[in-house]
Amino acid sequence: MKRKTRLIWQIYPSYLAIILIPLIAVSIYTSGHLRHFYLEQTEKGMATQALLLEKQILPHLSPLNSRRIQQVCNNAGESIDTRFTVILTSGKVVGDSLEHPAKMDNHRDRPEIMKAMSGHTGSSIRYSATLNQRMMYLAKPVKQNKNILAIIRISIPVTAVDTVTKAIRRRIMIGGVLAAILSSLLCLYVSRRIVRPIEEMRKGADKFAKGALGHRLFQPRTLELAGLADAMNQMAKELEERMKTVISQRNEYEAVLSSMIEGVIAIDENEHVISVNRSAARILDVDPIAIKGRSIQEVIRNRDLHEFVTETLSRGSHIEGDFIIHGGKDRIINIHSIPLYDPGENRIGMLAVLNDVTKIRHLEEVRQDFVANVSHEIKTPLTTIKGFVETIINNFDEDREETQRFLSITLKHVDRLNAIICDLLILSEIEQKDEKKEINLSQIKIGNVIETAIQVITSKAMEKSIQIDLSCNTDAMLNIDVPLIEQALVNLLDNAIKYSPENSHIRVQTDLTESDVHICISDEGMGIPKEHLPRLFERFYRVDKARSRNLGGTGLGLAIVKHIILAHSGRVSVDSTPGMGSAFSIYLPKKLVLEG
Repeated sequence: MKRKTRLIWQIYPSYLAIILIPLIAVSIYTSGHLRHFYLEQTEKGMATQALLLEKQILPHLSPLNSRRIQQVCNNAGESIDTRFTVILTSGKVVGDSLEHPAKMDNHRDRPEIMKAMSGHTGSSIRYSATLNQRMMYLAKPVKQNKNILAIIRISIPVTAVDTVTKAIRRRIMIGGVLAAILSSLLCLYVSRRIVRPIEEMRKGADKFAKGALGHRLFQPRTLELAGLADAMNQMAKELEERMKTVISQRNEYEAVLSSMIEGVIAIDENEHVISVNRSAARILDVDPIAIKGRSIQEVIRNRDLHEFVTETLSRGSHIEGDFIIHGGKDRIINIHSIPLYDPGENRIGMLAVLNDVTKIRHLEEVRQDFVANVSHEIKTPLTTIKGFVETIINNFDEDREETQRFLSITLKHVDRLNAIICDLLILSEIEQKDEKKEINLSQIKIGNVIETAIQVITSKAMEKSIQIDLSCNTDAMLNIDVPLIEQALVNLLDNAIKYSPENSHIRVQTDLTESDVHICISDEGMGIPKEHLPRLFERFYRVDKARSRNLGGTGLGLAIVKHIILAHSGRVSVDSTPGMGSAFSIYLPKKLVLEG
């Protein structure tokens, strides 16, 4: 493709060339003509000098007086930068203003001498080996009674002529350059005056193209350009009115789509994306502008979604289902896909409505697990209680010792049910306080809270000969709900004691980091497999259900810890390696720390 050139750079060089070419030609011709003219004038001057010298030497030629001739030549060459030479018809030099005649060669073969021998004035320009420079020579015959007695030759350096002509040429060049500069400026001015209206119209057209249809072109003085400007202004006015209507409709459409929580994506019959709203782009993690017009298989790598699209386009009916988007954290997306029709009821593709139901599905799963776990946790002791009560009723008077054992077991299960109900009530109370922001805050040293929790649990630790080591690296004062934090620490310590072997150690360490107060409780127990860690703080979730029940837990202790810490805007985490123990960490935000 040819590179386009601006109009001014097409007009301006042409105008400039029209002026500069004749100016350069005239300058070259004038310079050469002046040199030729100056050489002619110099030659005439030399001829005048030869005529004057002829009158002075003529008396000394017959008879020949070489000494007087030499003296005349010397006198003539003293005052001006000209060489005078007198040569006999034999070619012998008898007088010269620069050299002694005896040292000079025979000059009969010189071109100007040879012409002078024929009776005419001769001239030539050539290099002089004697003077080592280019010279201009003029030879005039000296006659007496039509007989040539001698020849007077006058010579001057051509460098003198060249110096003068160069000075003249320099002046011509300077004048030419000045004229060229003025001409170029004039050409530029004229070119700009021609191009400026066109350039302004081009800029106006660019504004039209960029959407500034309210802009209006100026009216040039040129009739043709003024007519073009009027036509373009009228076109812009009509386009502006039509664009306002289109933009209004588009804005209404986009406002509806953008306001939707659901993701909406339109796909044509060839499975290319027609449009996508911001919610769909966020759900699918794509650029809403970059994917338009591209294949859905190319921009979204999800086989289940591709199958939904293909099935909807092939069947032409409504389809609903879920698909999973894999990544750092898997997400479950619910999709409703229906055929898409144009105003003429022709099918042009499909419309898919997307909803991120990850939390909903997770809550459903948690609810189902919670209902199942609560049912199981309550049903088991109730079944046991019912069985033992029926046995006691049927055999009340037969064996009082056996009846007493049954009642003890029944009481144990009642206590278990009571513990579950108490923990559920505690959880409910914590959640209500968190929602209503009604937790009772008081000032206390974090070390004091930990020591109190350790004292509460010490008796259980002593039963298994477990030593609890406290390392508190901060004396920070916290603004917390003391009973709740103590409860959380007791639950974690109780949990560590339950799952730690006898004669082991439990370490409690406290640090003040840049953003949190960090409390870590680590044990030397059996550890927890990695796949159980994400759900460990759910209600009634157990890693080993049989072992947990044997140890007397309700399955709500860690859930209570989590909600207590969340009520203080903190977080809780666990790090565990099977066979090497577990470390539970509480992070309370630094905003709870009181400045000392």
